[in-house]
Amino acid sequence: MVGQPAKAEAAHPGKATYDQHCARCHGETGQADGPEVDKLPIKPPAFTDGRLLNPLPDEFLFKIVSEGAGSVGLAPQMPAFRPPLTDRQIEDVIGYVRTFAQPPYQPRALAAVKPWAPPPAQPIEFSHAVHAGSYRIECQYCHADARRSIYAGLPSVERCMGCHKIVAAQGNPEVQKLHEHWNQKQAIPWVRIHKVPGYVYFPHKRHIAAGLACQECHGPVERMQRVAQVSPLSMGWCVQCHTQHQPGAPLDCVVCHH
Repeated sequence: MVGQPAKAEAAHPGKATYDQHCARCHGETGQADGPEVDKLPIKPPAFTDGRLLNPLPDEFLFKIVSEGAGSVGLAPQMPAFRPPLTDRQIEDVIGYVRTFAQPPYQPRALAAVKPWAPPPAQPIEFSHAVHAGSYRIECQYCHADARRSIYAGLPSVERCMGCHKIVAAQGNPEVQKLHEHWNQKQAIPWVRIHKVPGYVYFPHKRHIAAGLACQECHGPVERMQRVAQVSPLSMGWCVQCHTQHQPGAPLDCVVCHH
């Protein structure tokens, strides 16, 4: 009615929890400028940077809040908050944090990742959700052999250290493991996930040259904390792809079998 004051907008359901448990480090407006932040060995990222925050899936952020940042390979300076927080409170906090992002967060309906087997634990808790998702590092920057070899290859310790000589060089135990391999001149013994039988010839370079995205076989790795096999990699599955999605792709037995 005319002359009556407008009703105040209701506070976001996650604001009170955020103000109580998060603002002292992350800041009242998510700019990583809270009164306790100078005591941390690694300054947390600003939630206002939507380029970094928006690609991270809710389940990844939920794991950080509920189990602590160390559970996803980040600096363990952020402890687990479940308890005292309930699942609903954590979900509300994540929703509130999303409101800080610029450009604004645009939720998308994404199919759940359904692995064929649980992802194996790796010698270093390397997060694809952070590297390939948040920071958008191209697959072939790390797996550089994919475009020129049968195998996709793994990044050398030297390539990883190209960033981590500076980035999170102190205060992150997982990065310290990388430094130990570097100092000892040892390769990281990553656990292999994808493998076809020895009688199958699968050249990565031909598929990359044909314009096939890595996600077609490996799934949305940019949303995975630990990478798992999500495709059967069977002969029928490969033939179906050649016939339905790659017209003109060879179907002769000798192309893949020797």
